Amino acid sequence: MTTTTDTLTQWLAAEQAVRDAMATGPGAGAGVARPEQLAGKSGLEVMQALLRGEIPQATISATLDFLLLEVERGRALFQGRPGPQHLNPMGSVHGGWFATLLDSALGCAVHTMLPAGSGYTTAELGVNLVKALTPKVARVRAEGRVIHCGRQLATAEARLVGADGTLYAHATTTCLVFQMPG
Repeated sequence: MTTTTDTLTQWLAAEQAVRDAMATGPGAGAGVARPEQLAGKSGLEVMQALLRGEIPQATISATLDFLLLEVERGRALFQGRPGPQHLNPMGSVHGGWFATLLDSALGCAVHTMLPAGSGYTTAELGVNLVKALTPKVARVRAEGRVIHCGRQLATAEARLVGADGTLYAHATTTCLVFQMPG
């Protein structure tokens, strides 16, 4: 039987492996991908290149201490560390941190479905916070899954859980899909 400690140990090892790849690849660090790094790549290929450290991770993930861990077609998994810098005045993690982590998982799940030359933007985000989160929880994971992806609209859902399986929040999104200029 897997314990919460075992699960957290596995989560931390997976996080370190991704951080190592991102730190040593040609896109090391946080920043914005150059057009030539994205050219000709599908959304899934872009996300995979990010995991290999070939393009930089988004600066928001460094700012809010979360990162992409896994991707596959229609799915994106992020892991975050709620810290004291994310607290609201009442001492729990601010809802904006939940929302940003969930929005990232949702949007990147949609991105994995897009062909080269396509982009997306969040048109609607619904977040339900169901349990308070504090820095006592070492890590949480947000897993986004696509429900539908068409030529103009995509929908997805995500859950934010702790290593013990506790559900902290769930969310849905509608994204606009479009052709990128140029």
